[in-house]
Amino acid sequence: QVQLVESGGGLVEPGGSLRLSCSASGSIFSIRDMGWYRQAPRKQRELVAVITSGGGTNYLDSVKGRFTISTDNAKNTVYLQMNSLKPEDTAVYYCNVDLQRFRGDYTGAYWGQGTQVTVSS
Repeated sequence: QVQLVESGGGLVEPGGSLRLSCSASGSIFSIRDMGWYRQAPRKQRELVAVITSGGGTNYLDSVKGRFTISTDNAKNTVYLQMNSLKPEDTAVYYCNVDLQRFRGDYTGAYWGQGTQVTVSS
């Protein structure tokens, strides 16, 4: 069993900041990629940011320069620091972790439960 627990969402005014956290626990042998997706009402889920096991990162164009993804590998935790938030950043944010549960396992994608981020005055 693998569990992903997210925290850090909430209501913030435009221009404000939030930090999301997602911790993976359970049967984990190795982690490949960790990332954040978001889904706004009536829109498709989109990739916001991803970080590979080698430390490479990639961001959605609209968040570049405002959001930063990072990890604490010792804690199997991924963070998303979100600065200069805009109303269009409002969405449910989901963490995603690609991992192997044991040696020889396939690499599976696991999802957090989602955390609401609302940017509004």
